[in-house]
Amino acid sequence: MTVRTRIAPSPTGDPHVGTAYIALFNWALAQKAGGSFILRIEDTDALRSTRASEDTILEALRWLGLDWTEGPDIGGAHGPYRQSERRQIYDTHISMLLEKGDAFHCFCTRERLDALRKEQAAAKQTTRYDGLCLALSADEVRARVSAGEAYVVRMKVPEKGDCVFTDRLRGEIRIPYDQVDMQILIKTDGMPTYHFAVVVDDHLMEISHVMRGEEWINSVPKHKLLYDYFGWEMPELIHLPLLRNPDQSKLSKRKNPTGINYYKSSGILAGTLLNYLALMGWSMPDEREIFSLEEMVEVFDIERFSIRGPIFDQDKLSWMNGQYLRSMSAEQFSEAVRAWLNPGDFEQLIPLVQERVERLSDLLPMVDYLLGSRRELAMEDFAHKNMARDDVVKVLYLTSEKLDEVKSWDRETLLRLCQANAEQLEMKFRDYLFPLFIAISGRAVSLPLFDSMVYLGADLTRARIREALDVLGITGKEKKRLDKALV
Repeated sequence: MTVRTRIAPSPTGDPHVGTAYIALFNWALAQKAGGSFILRIEDTDALRSTRASEDTILEALRWLGLDWTEGPDIGGAHGPYRQSERRQIYDTHISMLLEKGDAFHCFCTRERLDALRKEQAAAKQTTRYDGLCLALSADEVRARVSAGEAYVVRMKVPEKGDCVFTDRLRGEIRIPYDQVDMQILIKTDGMPTYHFAVVVDDHLMEISHVMRGEEWINSVPKHKLLYDYFGWEMPELIHLPLLRNPDQSKLSKRKNPTGINYYKSSGILAGTLLNYLALMGWSMPDEREIFSLEEMVEVFDIERFSIRGPIFDQDKLSWMNGQYLRSMSAEQFSEAVRAWLNPGDFEQLIPLVQERVERLSDLLPMVDYLLGSRRELAMEDFAHKNMARDDVVKVLYLTSEKLDEVKSWDRETLLRLCQANAEQLEMKFRDYLFPLFIAISGRAVSLPLFDSMVYLGADLTRARIREALDVLGITGKEKKRLDKALV
């Protein structure tokens, strides 16, 4: 069997270490078997998907060295590789399901569905569609469609029995069909949902192994039904354990930096990050912790996975990076430093510093917080004559939450966002900016704040603000209160 694996990120934000984690093992499996590793862009969410996000994801994967054999940038025999460009393919395949009676039109309104979910939740039932529109006749469906009534297309699900499937790491899994929703396959805008597109695309792209996170296990019955309806063979399933925070919760940017670019900007080597991610649920036969991609591929074996949730430990990652750096020759280390400093990026700083220096030696103290981690902060750093601790927390928390929604990371966008935040909090703009200067630079006065944020990038900026909130001792109860009051 020809091994064909894939990674299919959604271009709706910054590239995530979870994407790198899944991509690494799919890439390694393909490499070991002499097969193909496919990159597909799952951009069915038209409102949130952007080409800028896609470009950033591709750049991050290239930096890691996880090259693909087919993808949107290089083409291939199974394209197009963006779901937004495969509309005709999905239209053809949904028509096949409708003709066979394996899918149906649903005209239920959002209001009815919301009421249904509330009733089911109150009765402690599984929240799922009740099949109302299944009873519609073909003539009624045609009439309502012709009249321009909004609809979605749902899949049929058996009323009784279990879906039985095999996961390579977990063995046989059984999920009752009465826990499976009649999944929407085509949305009101005509675009497919993930659950429909992923099955069609995986089959047509001849994917042999689906290696993904364990959060998708409960979705397998929907996917298996579609494979059965089409008469297709399902790929081998391998559901990997989720990356976790030290408190065992799912890795999230609220508790841990999750952006690939954060680690790149903070001086973590690509080889280190891949090495560390490889240890998340997998191990070398000799139990070594330090190894190269080539060494990993040479002995790669799916059977060496563990399904225990791996802890993403920042300290362990830093220790490993130190091992890599100290093992380099002087020439290799010098090259790594030059690559990290990136003279092209440094050019952005010239207009900011040139008018502020008397000697060239003034330069480094002025930009040190941009070239590495800013100094360790303390509670007293945020003391301000016009702001209590709670006011400072409000500024940082609101800014953190709003920055998560920013798609265009540029000076004007950041300025407008912060101006709106200051108005919402009814604060003078100067006072509002004070905690941000401290969080970003470690000092009350620095290079222009928004230029600094652009230079640092979204991942580092967000991480520093969240670190500042930790210094201020924000609690879970405070976060819930602020969510209700501000966000």
